Amino acid sequence: MRWIIFVIIYVVLDIYAYQAFKTVTRHSWIYLIYLALSLGVLAYLLYQFNVPEKQGLTGARSYAIGFFLAFFAPKLIFFVLLFGEDMVRLVVSGFQKIAHTDQEYALPSRRKFISQIALGIAAIPFASLLYGMYQGRYNYKVLKYVLHFEDLPDAFDGYKITQISDIHSGSFDNPEKIKYGIDLINEQQSDAIMFTGDLVNNTASEMDDWKEVFGTLSAKDGVFSVLGNHDYGDYVNWESAAAKKANLDALKGVHGEMGWNLLLDDHKKIVRGDDSIAIVGVENWGAGFKQVGDLDRAASGLTEKEFKILLSHDPSHWQEKVKKDEKKFHITLSGHTHGMQFGIEIPGWFKWSPVQYRYEHWAGIYEEAGRFLNVNRGFGFLAYPGRVGIWPEVSVIELRKGPKPI
Repeated sequence: MRWIIFVIIYVVLDIYAYQAFKTVTRHSWIYLIYLALSLGVLAYLLYQFNVPEKQGLTGARSYAIGFFLAFFAPKLIFFVLLFGEDMVRLVVSGFQKIAHTDQEYALPSRRKFISQIALGIAAIPFASLLYGMYQGRYNYKVLKYVLHFEDLPDAFDGYKITQISDIHSGSFDNPEKIKYGIDLINEQQSDAIMFTGDLVNNTASEMDDWKEVFGTLSAKDGVFSVLGNHDYGDYVNWESAAAKKANLDALKGVHGEMGWNLLLDDHKKIVRGDDSIAIVGVENWGAGFKQVGDLDRAASGLTEKEFKILLSHDPSHWQEKVKKDEKKFHITLSGHTHGMQFGIEIPGWFKWSPVQYRYEHWAGIYEEAGRFLNVNRGFGFLAYPGRVGIWPEVSVIELRKGPKPI
């Protein structure tokens, strides 16, 4: 039933799009080609999501979503502008009928320039979404931050961390671009690399073609990692609980095969002479998502005064629990939101994405009472196979001792 309603909405919107093309051009082949492409995109989406043997967000399903969005977003613009024009036409014709009762009733014709405006505006999201699929999803950006702490141990003044998050390897299809991203991470020559969850979309096998290249990530103090909500296999149907557990065990093993230190409600200390910092990692804890992470267990044995860096996939954990914890976690590194892979950012001036209406902290650095959160925009992509305005991110954070310069 839901698919029938969905198709009806799609077709109604298509009628308005068709009207815009028909008003602007007399060449029928142009709007007939548009209709053929639009209906083809709809058919492909319906096929991908109604094939019983397919589960989860496969690459084909992601492309079906991507092409659907590229056609659907412009339709909304057509509908808003042309439906608005229809309301004006109805009002005008009504007044004409009242004022001139002896004249034959007729709706005013569509105005060509309204359809031209609609086509011009609709072209922006159409081109942007296609560009995001073709180029934007691998448009890696290195974002650098310097954070100051008066209680940072002396030996760690200048310590550099590279954070990546949300790899979602099941969405990848370009080994050369992925290798370029890995090389970009290694070029930062950070002291440690931190990965904050969602290695896969659904299953451990998604890493079969990628664990060799991700295993080349290298840092002096190693690579530390945690699990994200997608890593638990909750979004596919398993034949048994044992099969689901075996998948999670296999995924944990992949971290080890790549030489990563997977922290499961645990911590490790990095020691420099008489000084040390603690890297704390929790399993996923998210408002509205899986909540299995145990912060108390992960930080067991640590004191309030020890300098701590927490890896927690979902930034809502920081909002709900971490920033108020008496043990004081100096930095929390999260991901999860992807910045919704769509938005507008002008560094230092403006930052917007629809995801901000769901998450208070959704991209970049946040600070409260000397406790910092960095929400990484993600290395990969999910569902929509692209990025528009919110680019894949490599975060580089340098720790400095002392107060922040004024």
